[in-house]
Amino acid sequence: MKHLIDIMQLTPQEIMELIDTACAIMEHPEQYAHKCDGKILATLFFEPSTRTRSSFEIAEKRLSAD
Repeated sequence: MKHLIDIMQLTPQEIMELIDTACAIMEHPEQYAHKCDGKILATLFFEPSTRTRSSFEIAEKRLSAD
């Protein structure tokens, strides 16, 4: 398991893998609908932003996260 705190922790290949996964989720959301069943996700932001927070919360719920 790897905790991501800063994008600089990732290699260019890992960044491309994340982008590819994001594209796959967008193209086939039904295949990812339960990927986060039983998992707890946390998002931390340095600046308050209702729009950003809400967007992340909606994405987490679509993946069935708690």
